[in-house]
Amino acid sequence: MDAVIKNFPRTSETGAKPEENPAYLDKPVNNRPSREEVEDAVRTLLRWAGDDPGREGLKETPERVAKAYRELFSGYDRCPAEELGRTFEEVAGFDDMVLLKDISFHSHCEHHMVPIIGRAHVAYLPAGRVVGLSKIARVVDIFARRLQTQEAMTAQIANTIQDVLKPRGVAVMIEAEHMCMSMRGIQKQGSTTLTSTFTGTFKEQPAEQVRFMTLLREAPRG
Repeated sequence: MDAVIKNFPRTSETGAKPEENPAYLDKPVNNRPSREEVEDAVRTLLRWAGDDPGREGLKETPERVAKAYRELFSGYDRCPAEELGRTFEEVAGFDDMVLLKDISFHSHCEHHMVPIIGRAHVAYLPAGRVVGLSKIARVVDIFARRLQTQEAMTAQIANTIQDVLKPRGVAVMIEAEHMCMSMRGIQKQGSTTLTSTFTGTFKEQPAEQVRFMTLLREAPRG
């Protein structure tokens, strides 16, 4: 099987203003505060919560939080377009739907910075080339590991796959529980939010949307 590798420009190479770059070209952050500033900010939050950052159990918490945040928000250091840059054209004539179901993820709400926990379902209709299945899951992970709204994340995944792979269409559905609803505010545990985005053939032909939904119901859950 022959692989085709395409290089996509980083944000800094496009010459465009940051707000003009599509999300799939983001390779953002070079202006982070220092580790010391981050740890001081955590100590401030601990005091705001009502605790003493100097007590034994919290002395190393600022360092742990700083380290955890770099992992939880590692999506800001990765470019989703690069994950999709290696494709395969030798597919034995296959041109039907490719569906990845139940891609688990955790993200954080950009409004309250509390977790969003859910699953993404992604399908596309190839136009002569396919991408390794793990690459689709990595695109989901990259966008999930940023501050998000579920609606934006759904569109970002679909638009990235559409713009980079240029398939005949993309379908993305996300189902997730938002801790900002479960832990605070209305405090409704177990409430699930569903969002979907369709491009190309999926958007233009309702029958393809129905087929996508039917396959989601029929495929065994992990």
